[in-house]
Amino acid sequence: MVRALLLLISMAGIATGGPLKYPIAKKQDVVDNYFGTKVADPYRWLENTDSPETVAWVKEENDLSLPYLEKLPDREDFHDRVTKLLNYERYSTPYWIGGRYIFHKNDGLQNQSVIYTVKDLADTPQVVLDPNQLAKDGTVSVGIEDLSNDGEYFAYGLESSGSDWTEIHIKDLDSGKELPDVIKWVKFSDIGWSKDSSGFFYTRYPQPDNETDQKLAKLGIPGIYYHRLGHPQSEDVLVYQRTDAPQWFVNASTSKDGRYLIIQVAQNQEDKTAVYVKDLGENGEPKLNGEAQPVFDRFDGKYWPIAVIGGRLFLRTNKDAPTCKVISFDLTKPTANQGDEVVPAAKDLLEDAAIVGGKLVLNYLVDARNQVKVVSLDGHSSTEVPLPALGSVESISGDQDRPELFYAFTSFLYPTAIFRYDVETGKGSVFRKPSLDINADDYVTEQIFYHSKDGTRVPMFIVRRKDSQLDGNNQVYLTGYGGFDVSMKPFFSASYFAWVQKGGIFAQPNLRGGGEYGQAWHDAGTREHKQNVFDDFIAAAETLINLKYTTAKHLSITGKSNGGLLIGACMTQRPDLFGAAVPGVGVMDMLRFQKFTVGYAWISDFGSSDNPEDFKYLIEYSPLHNIHPGTCYPPTLITTADHDDRVVPGHSFKFAATLQAAQGCDNPVLIRIETKAGHGGGKPLAKAVDESADVMAFMWDNTKPEPSKNR
Repeated sequence: MVRALLLLISMAGIATGGPLKYPIAKKQDVVDNYFGTKVADPYRWLENTDSPETVAWVKEENDLSLPYLEKLPDREDFHDRVTKLLNYERYSTPYWIGGRYIFHKNDGLQNQSVIYTVKDLADTPQVVLDPNQLAKDGTVSVGIEDLSNDGEYFAYGLESSGSDWTEIHIKDLDSGKELPDVIKWVKFSDIGWSKDSSGFFYTRYPQPDNETDQKLAKLGIPGIYYHRLGHPQSEDVLVYQRTDAPQWFVNASTSKDGRYLIIQVAQNQEDKTAVYVKDLGENGEPKLNGEAQPVFDRFDGKYWPIAVIGGRLFLRTNKDAPTCKVISFDLTKPTANQGDEVVPAAKDLLEDAAIVGGKLVLNYLVDARNQVKVVSLDGHSSTEVPLPALGSVESISGDQDRPELFYAFTSFLYPTAIFRYDVETGKGSVFRKPSLDINADDYVTEQIFYHSKDGTRVPMFIVRRKDSQLDGNNQVYLTGYGGFDVSMKPFFSASYFAWVQKGGIFAQPNLRGGGEYGQAWHDAGTREHKQNVFDDFIAAAETLINLKYTTAKHLSITGKSNGGLLIGACMTQRPDLFGAAVPGVGVMDMLRFQKFTVGYAWISDFGSSDNPEDFKYLIEYSPLHNIHPGTCYPPTLITTADHDDRVVPGHSFKFAATLQAAQGCDNPVLIRIETKAGHGGGKPLAKAVDESADVMAFMWDNTKPEPSKNR
């Protein structure tokens, strides 16, 4: 309805192809002094997303952008293609606790997946929770969940309108009734049930003073609490907190036997971590008194707990192992920072590990493609799990005492399927496979390697129709991330596949800053080395042009979050190289990101303008501060959301206002501001489809070969 009404608004500039008339954004005399360098910030008022002035500006921007996007000739086609490609049953990997399986299923076009339980996979599943019933527009989602050890209680965290804030509720699965317990002010938390299922551990933050602080202000000191069922939250017991490091993250889980509380402490975005353990006792209600004992507390690497078996805590770590290894720690004879190597580091990155049926399941990343192995707990015997194609294992799950392994597999031409594998017999089978009709023989997936500015060899995946011609006229959808140790692996997406179906080409390079080749690859794209990430992406674009996949005017770039920063930096450094740019929920102001919500956590990757040495390189690439008036920037669509409390929308607001004022040609600069949505997690399917159609139609329309272009 809103979009239809907006079509009635004057669309001067859209129909004529002339310059758009942008909303007037006032400039204020705001100047910061960074170690002798004065930096103007005239649109700082846009950081206050709730002020009447900002609300009015947002409405004017959407009044301009939404009709423009609605009118694009290919929007309806993309919307129909994406909708059709999403209309199939999708499952999560099941997990088993207390005699029950839990899994998620989406019938196809449901805004949120429904959670089911079943005691035998051959039986008819029962609905545990249908989030679609909680909000008509699908804007309430489940962020965290866990089943009690006896299989009786299901704890789940609800997130509204895309916010990271979580509210935990509990359901009795036998009766189907909701318990009165409600746990608020939870964020970045797991749920760890006690052995007797009388309560659970979780992480919470101090209650914000007001709604604005809830969305924008820095978070307070987090603490790990224990909640007893049937008691008010005010009686929850604080069991661990780091008052000496208020901006660190703390999280907790419990061992399967309920004996140990395993506490993880992270410096910022898990740049370095520590592990502590609290002995909860062998029987009955957990013992909450006593100090947590250090396991690894030197912050000399990253430690990921796997499981406790026979009093031994198994962990994956990159300490003295840039591609990660598996170690164990004897909890019965604790000597801090002393562990035994179980599986040594290999050439390829050990991306994930689990213990299933008394064996280690190891998920390796080989040139951005997964390979799964099963080894004994002493690390000796090894069996490779067969995968259906070259692609990605998105998740693995299983019980440490049962041989049943589930894993989710996907690739560019292979929608996610769930497989079962017996780690004892080596027999595998399909648990759930989508019925989406895609003839992989009609398409080509390539992995090429190219060289970045400094000579570094970088891989890139390319997906195209088999009949596409490498004549330089293809419209290319180029995306990337390059940060926070995140690996960009082969995956199926209705959005990019709709682009390829239509005749375009999809390209995804594995940039430095990611985790594809271990710690050294990540470090090479962080802090003072962040420019390497942008150089890698620019080199990817130049490679696609040199190999005649496309030309600059037919090349679109898009990315989100840290990927939005990537797009903002590259389009301001090389505005001549791209035909369209779509930075989504991006970190655009590199001088102030640490001042909002959880922004301080990114200092590990970015550095901070509060440090004079960091300021020197941040100002050099900060997208907001490298926009130059009179420059012809490519057609740009900036996307954000009003409830994004991770990368606050002020980043995109200020970038849009600055770019609109500076644009030196008729190329459009638009901002699309989603309502009742956040950074991306839990977004209703309908909103996701609308955004995808808008983005791809914008890129397609602005990169069409001239003879057929209709703007």
